[in-house]
Amino acid sequence: MGKQVTQREIDLAIEAVVRGYSFQRGFTHPYLFEKVDGLWRMYDEPRKKGGERREEFIAHRMDPADVHAVARKQARGHYCLCPIHGPDDDVTAIRDTYKELGYRLNHTEFFMVHSLARIPRVVSPVTLEQVTTVEMAERLAKTAARRQILPEHVDAEDPPMRVYVALVKDDIVGWVNSVVADKATYCGGMYVQPEYRRQGIARALLARMLRDDRKGGARQASLLASHAGAKLYPVVGYTEVGTMMVFTPKRK
Repeated sequence: MGKQVTQREIDLAIEAVVRGYSFQRGFTHPYLFEKVDGLWRMYDEPRKKGGERREEFIAHRMDPADVHAVARKQARGHYCLCPIHGPDDDVTAIRDTYKELGYRLNHTEFFMVHSLARIPRVVSPVTLEQVTTVEMAERLAKTAARRQILPEHVDAEDPPMRVYVALVKDDIVGWVNSVVADKATYCGGMYVQPEYRRQGIARALLARMLRDDRKGGARQASLLASHAGAKLYPVVGYTEVGTMMVFTPKRK
């Protein structure tokens, strides 16, 4: 990023994650979000039939006991805690504190932000296209085994999200998406087929996406990365600003 990330920028990035993740989660059923006592709560809109999905609570550098208390008060059913802490925080101590409160660590993700100030120019080794037709959206859904964009979002005048595909001889070999979250964007999925990795396709997809994010007026972009992704994203300018740990209550 080239400069110190401010608390305001981190707050904007966290909100983008909440808005973007909830938007994609809402493809099958409305997934709502709200700010409660310093935490972001994400949850299913009440259903007439069937069980509700797990609620999720995101907190930033809050005392674990406070996160636990708010979640226990607000959760309607099963839930998980997703605290984000800074790169210099004692992650081991934080993990142990949640363990003492009755939680187990499921997995860890890296919270990353891009200022959109500098985006590398990348020559793509394959053809890149934005998904702008229902036909391409359906092809992508079949390739990915799940919908990456809804038909009504493809030809919207001001689309709430954009999806890009990498093509080799008309076959989809990779894709990435960007969800508009007010003044920021959220990348909720980036994938390249195993046999096409290490060829620069992911880098090209991300650079294309980020340039369009900036062109669309976004101030910054954010995402949550796996351990493998955390090595890729800095190549196109993302900066790690925290770690998200996902905890679930221990079974009794």
